[in-house]
Amino acid sequence: MEKLDVLREKRKNIELGGGEKRIQKQHNAGKLTARERLNLLFDEASFVELDAFVKHRCTNFGMNKVNAPGEGVVTGYGKIDGRLVYAFAQDFTVVGGSLGEMHAKKIEKVIDLALKMGAPIVGLNDSGGARIQEGVDALSGYGRIFYKNTIASGVIPQISAIMGPCAGGAVYSPALTDFIFMVDKTSQMFITGPQIIKTVTGEDVSAEDLGGAMTHNTTSGVAHFISSNDEQCISDIRTLLSFLPSNNMEKAPKLEVGDDPNRVVDNLNTIIPKNSNKPYDMKEIIKSIVDNGYFFEVQPYFAQNIITGFARINGESIGIVANQPTYMAGCLDINAGDKASRFIRTCDAFNIPILNFVDVPGFLPGTAQEYGGIIRHGAKMLYAYSEATVPKVTIIVRKAYGGSYLAMCSKDMGADLVYAWPSAEIAVMGPEGAANIIFRKEIKEADNSQEVRQMKIKEYKDEFATPYKAAERGFVDDIIEPALTRIRLCDAFDMLKSKRESRPPKKHGNIPL
Repeated sequence: MEKLDVLREKRKNIELGGGEKRIQKQHNAGKLTARERLNLLFDEASFVELDAFVKHRCTNFGMNKVNAPGEGVVTGYGKIDGRLVYAFAQDFTVVGGSLGEMHAKKIEKVIDLALKMGAPIVGLNDSGGARIQEGVDALSGYGRIFYKNTIASGVIPQISAIMGPCAGGAVYSPALTDFIFMVDKTSQMFITGPQIIKTVTGEDVSAEDLGGAMTHNTTSGVAHFISSNDEQCISDIRTLLSFLPSNNMEKAPKLEVGDDPNRVVDNLNTIIPKNSNKPYDMKEIIKSIVDNGYFFEVQPYFAQNIITGFARINGESIGIVANQPTYMAGCLDINAGDKASRFIRTCDAFNIPILNFVDVPGFLPGTAQEYGGIIRHGAKMLYAYSEATVPKVTIIVRKAYGGSYLAMCSKDMGADLVYAWPSAEIAVMGPEGAANIIFRKEIKEADNSQEVRQMKIKEYKDEFATPYKAAERGFVDDIIEPALTRIRLCDAFDMLKSKRESRPPKKHGNIPL
């Protein structure tokens, strides 16, 4: 019995982390502890801890006298909605959650196990950074984690939650994963902190403005989601996992959602304004069509001219890419190219079909875009769609002009099915611009040039800016009544379930991203 008592006492001490005072301090900061977070993440009583008794081996700078229960990180596995998932949660109450040699090895082990078992890995980051006392051993630990993240990329879903500070080299591990969650007001990410920036550049910026959740969700695009607190963040992670398969050899789980696949959506027949320059909310169309109107948007605050996210059609997970006419008229720009291409490639990696809603007038013009490299950033979308072998269905809702028509997954870019609504305008450019070029001489020489111009615009619209010309050439598979869109999509994705398509083998690493 004595040995059992010793075991129980040791476990109790480990589970207390940094002790009651530090736990209270964590709570006072509006944060949960590592173990509380894991208990919320996993199904009740399903989490199994690994390496609880691991200790650091550092003796420098008085570290030989420092007790760090669990080495400042809790690792293990459990079930989320009945499916196997691995996780690690850094414990800020233990030496500030700092990463040293053995801390890193614990994280490496769960990533390796997740790879072997074909299960997702979730990292809950809350750390003061590298353990300075361990010097290059700590840096080596980060390097090994980066390597594991890269090996696992595209094989198993990797999800990072920033739930406290994350600075310096530590930010690169989350950046190598598929999705990043941040908690508003309690999490930050940056390469160099405000003090160093002020010393080097003279800029005066707060930690929140530099690397807070809103900064990375709206400006940098580093993060994909923002949550108001730890509880919401963990709930959102569980939701995201429900749309993803366990690995790249499986499909996402099908759910019984109770929504009729033959549901007619009458309001879609009148949702497009008669004036083709008038905006409308594309999200209304998406929510009207998908199962139970539920759309889980990814990066909702970044590059809002393009919409990305997950939904279900007849219980099956799909990824959605859509132009947003209410923001920048739905033009594609540098940030939209980055946002969409990354999402497309994530869907392709994990066997999630892609649905595209198109209403795009073109690429955003201007020197800022050209100098910023819109050509190479826009090309990422062309690459991502062409590379993707998952089922791809495109619906042209209204405008589809020029190169942006191709960039939104036209037939030429590998779309399996392309549908158009009667309101679709598919052309090299907008009718106004086209008429000005094609009929420039006639308009210029006419006595009533404005009247002739309007007549020629109408002529071009009637002849080219319709879906029927594209349908005649086979670039559009069918022109459908908007109200029947859900019915056609349910049928399309059901038909495409058995799709098999491959690409010539190539060595990875030459991808223009």
